[in-house]
Amino acid sequence: MPNTKSAEKRVRSSARKAARNKSITSRVKTFEKKFVTQAAAGKVEDAKGALSAAISAYAKAAKGGVIKKKTAQRKASRLQLALNRAAAAPKAAKTAKA
Repeated sequence: MPNTKSAEKRVRSSARKAARNKSITSRVKTFEKKFVTQAAAGKVEDAKGALSAAISAYAKAAKGGVIKKKTAQRKASRLQLALNRAAAAPKAAKTAKA
């Protein structure tokens, strides 16, 4: 239990910030999951839109200080690589059949 008024205020403030951070983190994970499901299904065009939304969510989370900037960049890069692999997979399958 906080012993002073300022400590009580910090507890309230921390709770507000934690709720905001949790909400933003959850939002980012949701966009990432949407992208991963689209890419795994081979829906490249849909995955491109989902990738754009996911990268934007990562950038906004980093801007707000919810996640670190380099973490956001690394995850966005890995998602882009996943899209590139998914886009290349159908082309490789077509050339193998021919």
